[in-house]
Amino acid sequence: MSRSATERLFAGTAGFAHRGRHGPGVPENSMAAFRAAIDAGAGIECDLRLSRDGFAIIFHDSSLERLCGVAAETESVPAAGLLALTLAGSRECIPWLGALLELAGEHTPLLLELKTRAGSPPPPIDLLCRTVAPDLTRHPGPVGVMSFDPRIGDWFARHAPDIPRGLVIGDALPAWRRFAMLGVARPTFLAVETTAAARPWVAKARRRWPVASWTVRTAEERAALSDRVDALIWEGDGRP
Repeated sequence: MSRSATERLFAGTAGFAHRGRHGPGVPENSMAAFRAAIDAGAGIECDLRLSRDGFAIIFHDSSLERLCGVAAETESVPAAGLLALTLAGSRECIPWLGALLELAGEHTPLLLELKTRAGSPPPPIDLLCRTVAPDLTRHPGPVGVMSFDPRIGDWFARHAPDIPRGLVIGDALPAWRRFAMLGVARPTFLAVETTAAARPWVAKARRRWPVASWTVRTAEERAALSDRVDALIWEGDGRP
């Protein structure tokens, strides 16, 4: 894959609104938050999970408790049930991927974090990727996938190599494990924790890959990171 698709994804100065531009009365990962991000001229970062019956829905947590007040695992509920749930006491419901793609259209960059789960039976990595990839391949706008799980990147490298793919890396990850995960994921970009952005390995990595950083929450962080990474994933006072 050429570097140009990833550069198009990261183009512009407004970066990506983390889970949309959310705040009081506007829940994270809601259509209202996504519309607010677009109104601000920003890209959108959000999270994807599968419903029990295999539909891609936009939701961060593995449990519905925090945002919906429901004591259930997110992936244990069918799509019809998930899409009917309201978020954080608002009138906003859990969205599905198709609604976001339609809203974003040709111009709004999308950065989609694919969430996987641990435990037994093994998480459906292949099903998640096979569900998401066709819609992203047809989408006319700039879009990329990323994950903490390097198997997501590996799947897209093998089956949908034209879609930009990123590895999400926390600052506490040991160097040996980071090296091993990069080998599995075969990324076209990296998304590193803000506290890692000043590390020498990030400066070295930028010679090979564009690098985004998460999550920028203050104006001071934005100023400090502006010349250390290629795109900022922000929320709250980290906005441009």
